[in-house]
Amino acid sequence: MSHTADPRLIVALDVPTTDQAWSITQAVGDAVSFYKIGLQLLPVGGMDLCRRLKGAGKDVFLDFKLHDIPATVEKATRSITAGGADLLTVHAEPPVMRAAVAGREGSKLRILGVTVLTSYDDAMLAEMGYAYGARDLVLRRVEQALEAGVDGVVASAHEATEIRQRFGDDFLIVTPGIRPAGADIGDQKRVATPAAALAQGATHLVVGRPVNAAEDPAAAARAIVEEMAGVPA
Repeated sequence: MSHTADPRLIVALDVPTTDQAWSITQAVGDAVSFYKIGLQLLPVGGMDLCRRLKGAGKDVFLDFKLHDIPATVEKATRSITAGGADLLTVHAEPPVMRAAVAGREGSKLRILGVTVLTSYDDAMLAEMGYAYGARDLVLRRVEQALEAGVDGVVASAHEATEIRQRFGDDFLIVTPGIRPAGADIGDQKRVATPAAALAQGATHLVVGRPVNAAEDPAAAARAIVEEMAGVPA
């Protein structure tokens, strides 16, 4: 079994402390080269962890889902570039995305628009007051994301095929809600296996509990990499 990391696999460090997160990265070792830091770790040293991971030669996805007035998003994005991260999420509303694109100027940070959270289904969107179902809202926000000049979107595997058919291949689709065959889907509504998500058009996969809660995180990550190897980049 190959131990080479697949850069398309992003492991989510969704744990309470940066010490726990760092321990996961050490347990995984060379099986993973890309990690996600989310809001759970942001107030307790998430940016310091970002710099530490970058210093260790890893890629970092900051899943902060920025959403504020444009001036604030632009300033926050500019501050975030100092950490050297590779990806940053913002909510896929046009003024927010344009502000983030302006804020990352001069850096290598790539911006992703969050279309519809994978824990939302049509019923939840209706409860929130949206006239669109998940599919239609995702497609509208992808269109707006590309117009705003971001580098890609976050979308479930279930929307990826249609996104590719409608908008082409020249942008990232980062897909959360990935569960290996037989895994517990937890609170996610729209999930897919690693191979299925890649086949449907995802460029990167975000995997959390199947790796970070595994008895052997390195073995769990390598098993996912093996499954991904059947789908060329």
